[in-house]
Amino acid sequence: MAVQNTKLGIWLMVATTLVFAIQDGFSRHLAETYNVWMVITVRYWFFAAFVIAVAMRHPLGLRATTRSAFPLVQAGRGVLLAFEICVAVWAFATLGLINAHALFAAYPLLIAALSGPVLGEKVGWRRWTAIGIGFVGVLVILRPGFAVFAPEALIAVLAALMFALYGLVTRYVGQKDSAAVSLFWAGITGAVVLTPLGIWFWEPLAPRDWIYMAIICCTGVFSHWLMIRAYEVAEASAIQPFAYLQLVFVSVIGVTIFNEVIQPNVLAGALIVVGAGVFTIWRSGKVARQG
Repeated sequence: MAVQNTKLGIWLMVATTLVFAIQDGFSRHLAETYNVWMVITVRYWFFAAFVIAVAMRHPLGLRATTRSAFPLVQAGRGVLLAFEICVAVWAFATLGLINAHALFAAYPLLIAALSGPVLGEKVGWRRWTAIGIGFVGVLVILRPGFAVFAPEALIAVLAALMFALYGLVTRYVGQKDSAAVSLFWAGITGAVVLTPLGIWFWEPLAPRDWIYMAIICCTGVFSHWLMIRAYEVAEASAIQPFAYLQLVFVSVIGVTIFNEVIQPNVLAGALIVVGAGVFTIWRSGKVARQG
């Protein structure tokens, strides 16, 4: 077991969010030009190669990272993540990085709200209050009744809901399966389910865009490695709030690279959502330690 080092874990999580933001920026660029299925399929081919390499280096061998107590659930979890990434990248291309991530930031609140009915976990009044406040923030972003509602916003909301369900299923299989097992199944099942779609919708890439695709693949592998290391050296409740820095990084990329504009309602709503999410994560960690 790795020695616990919270400061190192925080820096690793900050680096993770930065690399994820860079990946999202390149993903948005390619998704505006090419089919999303193809872009994510190529990314998953590299992801699958990465998890196989990690599995082969496991101290207990390849079998230790492929044997799951919940094979069907793990397969479904991997498929869910693959399609969630496709939906998220679609949201980046249609809604913009800033607006999509502002709505996507609600996923920890969705996890907390669904953990009761799905996993039977107890959610106290403090977290329910934070969840309610967070969803007020989502409404501030969407501005129902005050502006023409953009249907594209529902794409980002769907991505957040799918990722929340993925998080809950990951928590469920984590009762018996190690992180290495979950990572392996996510990479392999995602590659298997996306490959037919990626090949079917294949489009020739310009030489420069192959460079961008390579960057997406490399940042995808690097970000997952950073995230694994972060959770190895620090408690999740201590470093998870720093994942919200991804919203800051993608905002910088959105403004400087894609000429996006941060609307006042999006900024206000994002601050509400992030504040509620950080409290929910902190409270969940505190309850877990007391239990």
